[in-house]
Amino acid sequence: MGEGMREGIVVSVGVLFILMFCVRMVNQYSRGVVLRLGKFSRVLTPGLNFVIPLVDRVRFVDMRTVTSRVPDIDAITRDSVPVKLVVAVWNAVIDAPAALLNVSDRELAVIQVAITSLRSVIGQHDLDRVLHAQGEVVQVLRTMIDEATEPWGVKVSRVEILSITIPESMQKVMALEAEAQREKRARIIKAEGELEASRKLSEAARVIGATPAALELRRFQMIQEIGQENNSTTVILMPADFGDTARNVALSAALSDRVHAATPGQEMDQKS
Repeated sequence: MGEGMREGIVVSVGVLFILMFCVRMVNQYSRGVVLRLGKFSRVLTPGLNFVIPLVDRVRFVDMRTVTSRVPDIDAITRDSVPVKLVVAVWNAVIDAPAALLNVSDRELAVIQVAITSLRSVIGQHDLDRVLHAQGEVVQVLRTMIDEATEPWGVKVSRVEILSITIPESMQKVMALEAEAQREKRARIIKAEGELEASRKLSEAARVIGATPAALELRRFQMIQEIGQENNSTTVILMPADFGDTARNVALSAALSDRVHAATPGQEMDQKS
């Protein structure tokens, strides 16, 4: 092997060695922040990038969304009810240099902001609103956390309250209140049903009163229903004017008796 060939091999190895320090590969889900002599220089995009060895230092920042779970946050509502909450915060880096240079522990900082913001929001609402209007509470909470983390290059995309724990004594009170509300609704529904039924009966009475034949048809229908329910029951169908007819017969009999008592002679003559 000649001297020229050996020099070529040494040069090639040197070039490869230099390239190892000059080339940086950045993944699609991350960004590379270049610090040149300790000062921010530029951001490396996904793919192969060239840097100056011993001068540029590359720090990689993950741009994917992460979930920060914040368990057991103690807070007090506006009506002085202690609650314990578990919250999840979805956030992602949108500004790599700010996330690297402005905060040392990004995840811990997001969790601490979530705790303080949640306590502030819960303290501005009553317990009923916290339980039944969680959408509004979560929206306000997300806005507060997003504003606080903006200088760190972090965007909060979603906040969810995973669980709310209240004292046992308050749970019993809420159960009694819910039972009273259900009983109230049941009574209102029953009263509305009776009112509607009375209106329908009043309307039916007017129709039957105007058409006597309708009453007779209703009686036939009632007899049929009784026959289906209890076959041992005997039903006697009486016309609607039966009472007036019986009354007229009784009056005619009484008048006839009075006439016969007043003229006994005529009755004897007729017999003879």
